[in-house]
Amino acid sequence: MPSPVALDPPPSSLSIFKEKELPSQLPSMPISYLSAVQRADTRARSHDSSSVASTPTLSSSPSITASSEDSALSEDDENNCLVYPLTPPTSEQVFSTTHTEFGHCANEAYRCISKHDYTKPFEDQAIEEPPYYIFLATHISFFILHLLGYMRDFFGKRFAKSYFAHLIPQNGYAPLNTKFDSFYTRRLRGRMTDCLCQPVTGVPGRTIVILDRHSTDNNYTQIYTGGKTRALNISSYNYLGFSQGRGGCSDAVKESIRRCGVSTCGTRLESGSSEFHVSAEALVARFVGMEDALISSMGFATNSTFIPALVGKGSLIISDELNHASIRIGARQSGADVRVFKHNDMSSLESLLREVISQGQPKTHRAWKKVLVIVEGLYSMEGTVVNLPKIVELKQIYKFYLYIDEAHSIGALGPHGRGVADYFNIPPSSIDVLMGTFTKSFGAAGGYIAGPKTLIDCLRLRGHSGPYAEAIAPPVLAQIVASMASVMGVAFASQPTTSKFSLSPVGSIVTPRDSAIELLGMVPASSLPTWMNLPPALADGSEARMRIRRLAFNSRYLHAGLKKLGFIIYGHSFSPIVPLLIFNPGKLPVFVRMMRAYSPPIVVVVVTYPATTFETARARFCPSASHTKEDIDTVLRACDEVGGILDLKHGSGERWGIDMVCERAVELVHPV
Repeated sequence: MPSPVALDPPPSSLSIFKEKELPSQLPSMPISYLSAVQRADTRARSHDSSSVASTPTLSSSPSITASSEDSALSEDDENNCLVYPLTPPTSEQVFSTTHTEFGHCANEAYRCISKHDYTKPFEDQAIEEPPYYIFLATHISFFILHLLGYMRDFFGKRFAKSYFAHLIPQNGYAPLNTKFDSFYTRRLRGRMTDCLCQPVTGVPGRTIVILDRHSTDNNYTQIYTGGKTRALNISSYNYLGFSQGRGGCSDAVKESIRRCGVSTCGTRLESGSSEFHVSAEALVARFVGMEDALISSMGFATNSTFIPALVGKGSLIISDELNHASIRIGARQSGADVRVFKHNDMSSLESLLREVISQGQPKTHRAWKKVLVIVEGLYSMEGTVVNLPKIVELKQIYKFYLYIDEAHSIGALGPHGRGVADYFNIPPSSIDVLMGTFTKSFGAAGGYIAGPKTLIDCLRLRGHSGPYAEAIAPPVLAQIVASMASVMGVAFASQPTTSKFSLSPVGSIVTPRDSAIELLGMVPASSLPTWMNLPPALADGSEARMRIRRLAFNSRYLHAGLKKLGFIIYGHSFSPIVPLLIFNPGKLPVFVRMMRAYSPPIVVVVVTYPATTFETARARFCPSASHTKEDIDTVLRACDEVGGILDLKHGSGERWGIDMVCERAVELVHPV
């Protein structure tokens, strides 16, 4: 299918290392919008003459700012809703973002605060079962796929051996690929290759530009057409929308490259540790409310390399059955015994604790050296939030150590974006080890471990990332520091920090807080590099607070809206991960293709085995603070139409029409 939006090839003389110039001619279609932009921009500049030059007061669209490669897109009337706001801004409205990267939304009604309501019971995961014919059709589909696949392999290995040479032993060498992995890749995953690993270009913000491709050999190979399509992005981990091509954070990244280069060319225990790393670790410790922290260049490796340094032989790891693969790999490498409890089931966890503590180690029945319970704050495939109040209660009774993976919850949950402890208003000191990543909410890369200073000092030496992994690159550190500082707010010399932390200039040592409410403290300006000058809206924390509340509204609205439309939805209502159950493997690629063919196009991610069980294939939506209420409306309307065609609406409860859902969005988010 030809792309509805094609890319004009850039001139050969244009270098990617030079600033792009503004186009000499503006599109003639949105004249009223551009006039409003000009008036608002002029008014804003007259009121604030101290604005940072590199961060425009009002950025209207890539076609106007020409700030990224996306500006080469030739937008048509059909998809202008992705480029220009449906409602032009008034002269009083000031936006500091590009609409394609971070949507313009000035309506304060479309905001929500993410926090736990202790007047209501904990929101347990409600597992809805589809009708029996859906399960039957799903199993029949898998049976047919396997049957046809094995028949083709059986005859192919005998009559078309050249296509199966990599699976047949040759010259005494066994095949590198295992039979099942190869079969799954070729016969199941291969049927929907066009729906997976979609190449993109530009900034993964509110919208994203995908490279058009097609296949002439049943997805064995993909042919790129040279065209590009802008689509609504509901698939990226960009919860707070900090992944932007222009603005305060990107300015800081650009300056860090000029001052520090692109790499420190060494590991943290050798020559790769700079003062920038030390100050970033101090900032992370302050942000999560722990005494000390260390950072790693890869989120997956943060778990897989530091868990073995925490426990070993004679210790016990108790893990949630749906913990991430990085946790499982780290647990296996540690040499400790591993026991598993049912997902987020506190009764299962307590009964397991009683058993293992009373019985001790296998054979000898000696007491365990240490017991470590590992859970996730927000589960990436289910969208469920850990029952932290109950786990902390069990911790006080059974005296185990608690390790929480906050890869998805940090920045995304809590009224101040500080994760599950902030969401439940529980002191961070109640948790022994906090792990998180910078990939999801901060638009960067890498991960961190936070805890007591004595523990962190030990992990710096014993964790494999310290002596063997490359240190985080300075540009990535700049993105981490700029985005995290904007969430906290920066207190200059004349401003009190209202914080009980004391920062050490030598190490990343801070004094732990006594309660979660004290996370309100701002970061002193002296803790940031002197060359990092954030725009006023980022420095005072106002923009970050807006982002956190927009994310909470979008997540809750999408979750409630899909349920009202009749879909089976997993996860917590405040979770920025919203799984929509599809079940049948044959419907997965059709769902992706129909959403991509919708007007405007929507990019979605579908997940099946091995990330989930065979029977619970799903689409996984990731709303962001960058989306507007109209964007969520678009996703809901597309799901309503596609879901009706594919017979996906099997949820229980009261159902509303799509128009009622869109009109009563605020009521869905803030029920009486």
